[in-house]
Amino acid sequence: DSDGSGTHSSSSDLLRHSDLSASIFKPYFEFTGRHSSSTTTATPAEVSKIQSFLTSSSSGALSCLICLERIKPSDPTWSCSSLCFALFHLHCIQSWARQASHLAAARAATRLPITQQRASETALWNCPKCRVEYPITHIPKTYFCFCGKLENPPNDPWVLPHSCGEICGRPLKHNCGHHCLLLCHPGPCPSCPKLVKVRCFCAKIEDVRRCGFKEFSCGKVCGKVLDCGVHGCAETCHEGECPPCRARSVYQCRCGKKKEERECCDRDFGCGEPCEKRLGCGKHVCERGCHVGECGDCPMQGKRTCPCGKRVYEGMPCDVLVPLCGATCDKMLSCGYHRCPERCHRGACVETCRTVVKKSCRCGSLRKDVPCYQDLWCERKCQRIRDCGRHACKRKCCDGDCPPCSEVCDKRLRCKNHKCPSPCHRGACAPCPIMVTIGCACGETHFEVPCGTEMEQKPPKCPKPCPIAPLCRHAPKLKPHKCHYGACPPCRLPCAEEYSCGHACKLRCHGAKPPPNREFTLKPKKKKIIQQSECTPGTPCPPCPELVWRPCVGQHIGAERMMVCSDKSQFACDNLCGNPLPCGNHYCTKTCHALLNPSSMNRLPQSEPCEDCSLPCDKEREPKCQHRCPRQCHPGDCPPCKVLIKRSCHCGSMVHVFECIYYNTLSAKDQEKVRSCGGLCHRKLPNCTHLCPETCHPGECPNPEKCSKKVTVRCKCQTLKKEWPCHDVQAAYHAAGSHPKDITKNQFGIGLIPCNSDCKSKMQVVETELHLRKSQVTEVKETDNEKSAPKRRKRQKRVQESKETTKLQKIISSTKKLLLYLFILIILVAATYYGYKGLLWLNDWMNKVDEQRQRHPRRIR
Repeated sequence: DSDGSGTHSSSSDLLRHSDLSASIFKPYFEFTGRHSSSTTTATPAEVSKIQSFLTSSSSGALSCLICLERIKPSDPTWSCSSLCFALFHLHCIQSWARQASHLAAARAATRLPITQQRASETALWNCPKCRVEYPITHIPKTYFCFCGKLENPPNDPWVLPHSCGEICGRPLKHNCGHHCLLLCHPGPCPSCPKLVKVRCFCAKIEDVRRCGFKEFSCGKVCGKVLDCGVHGCAETCHEGECPPCRARSVYQCRCGKKKEERECCDRDFGCGEPCEKRLGCGKHVCERGCHVGECGDCPMQGKRTCPCGKRVYEGMPCDVLVPLCGATCDKMLSCGYHRCPERCHRGACVETCRTVVKKSCRCGSLRKDVPCYQDLWCERKCQRIRDCGRHACKRKCCDGDCPPCSEVCDKRLRCKNHKCPSPCHRGACAPCPIMVTIGCACGETHFEVPCGTEMEQKPPKCPKPCPIAPLCRHAPKLKPHKCHYGACPPCRLPCAEEYSCGHACKLRCHGAKPPPNREFTLKPKKKKIIQQSECTPGTPCPPCPELVWRPCVGQHIGAERMMVCSDKSQFACDNLCGNPLPCGNHYCTKTCHALLNPSSMNRLPQSEPCEDCSLPCDKEREPKCQHRCPRQCHPGDCPPCKVLIKRSCHCGSMVHVFECIYYNTLSAKDQEKVRSCGGLCHRKLPNCTHLCPETCHPGECPNPEKCSKKVTVRCKCQTLKKEWPCHDVQAAYHAAGSHPKDITKNQFGIGLIPCNSDCKSKMQVVETELHLRKSQVTEVKETDNEKSAPKRRKRQKRVQESKETTKLQKIISSTKKLLLYLFILIILVAATYYGYKGLLWLNDWMNKVDEQRQRHPRRIR
């Protein structure tokens, strides 16, 4: 509870004053049949005013209007007993009353024809707040309690300050004959609570009522006879006189000429026209307006006089005019000093007296002859100081009796908030009459303090509970707190809200806060204060701070770490992943990482799949073959080998193309059959140059030494030749000691026949021809080498030839250089010439200036 944070003394004082308030009102409400706890509802205005005084006293907010200082329980005081019942320091009200009475006496002595002693005896002074006048004899001299019984009441801590603690006993208002039943109290006495028998306003119903509230209305029609004496009052039972009769009817005017429909209260009316009835003489008519009764005798009958009244005529008929006497009128004019100078005349005398007299103005500074009717005024302004002592009179032609100052005082009052609204006066200004109400947030408890002391006051402590309901989850558990300004005290219970992980929040409650009350301010700024009408949303619970064991992202056993529960960050251990790859043949070699599970809904933000197996497939195919699986490592069986393999036939003359799976599924015999081309073997026999005559077959050719093909056999010079069977040629080579395999195809069968005489001559001719052929071949090769020289050398020669300049180009370049040198030389010569000329002109001008200075030194200065 925020209100419980005060000191023990303040709480005990509040309890003591609340007990005093209950004890003061106890006899009053016991007599009226009400309990003291119900004083806050349906209390009379006087009781609420007393309660305001008690609240001010309990909160220490009683202040003197004159000095604006706090009234302590031990200070002697005086309270106004007329209207405001305000409390003042005794010495303050004494000095105030003496000063006000002295000023009033001095003002009366200067303005009224009385002596100073008489003025001081009849002087009055006003209450500083309600301005009720008191005689000088009522200036307080001693300190009394509120009811006026006890002089110098003691400062008892268990009795209300400045009170005797006894029953008030003052006579109640309306002179009912009863006395106040409350204990000695400040403020007005409440209405009389005694029961009396009284009648309602119309006196029809008699009832038992409280003496202070004995006047009541029965709610029925009044029915009293109105002034007209005919109709009755149609209003509801009411206080005071009945209203005029509003019944409408037709009535005659006083003279009886006109009839009008009017209300009964306006039945006696005049039509506004002259009466015009014949008088008793029968010659004249009544000139009076509409009237009731007889018109009277003719005013022209009997004893008559001339207009000025000096000559009397008797026995003259009423229709004959009285003759003028011819004497001076001599009637007193309106001025009161002179008489009418004209002859006897009919009608009124002149309104303005035109007799010239010598008059003085009111201030006596001007004397002049003027007509009697004309007042004399001068233009001189009075310089006397008015009774305020601050402003001059400045009234034109003042007679010395200067009127009171009409200026507004407008001095800053002691409260420093307002200015004095009274007319300009002497002495101190009256205290500020405005009272400032200081109340609690709900407005049930309040008190009034004089203007100027409100800034030092604190709001009263209200015992009512705060009407703002808490918005946090602990609202049913919180204790109610008292009325206050500003924000409600925060909830101090632990939050205990459960996290999604199952743990509970251990912090202090941080839920939503209700909209706060307005702050306690007495002088708001000119700008409108926008009150916060919305509640403050609560802050969410912080992340769960509990410590839990958490595995690594790879779910490795033995790699757990202690981490904060709300910390959702993942960590990787130093182990390898080790999870089987999708191929099913290898394991992931990455370091520990988060696994990517496409079937789970809550994927980790840093999850990644295991590495893709990039190794080639090492599985053995079935049926076995020499080819690897063309796919990367994969789960399951490898696909059938569709590689095309080439297999030559047994003889090598034809190449067969087979799918690997087809060829490998055949048996060995079937493979030999498939590989056979079906034609002759066409393989060279090992001992001779002939092909195998058998059908394409695997393995070596059968019986190579039995080849029956014919071979042309020659001598060494190849002049002689014969045809032998191949097996004989082989036999001849074997007989000669050489193997037929070592003989080349070109030399096979040569040299087996011996040469004769014809073979030698042919050999010589052949050698000479061969020698000539060799020399011609070498010459042709040299020319071809020259023609096929490298192309780079040719390009280099072309570039060198292009770089060589002609004589014309050399002449043109030399002339250009010569012209450039001439142009630069001309520019230098012109610059030196004109520069020299400029220096000479500058020198001449400076010489002329020096000569002028020497001739006219004063002018130059």
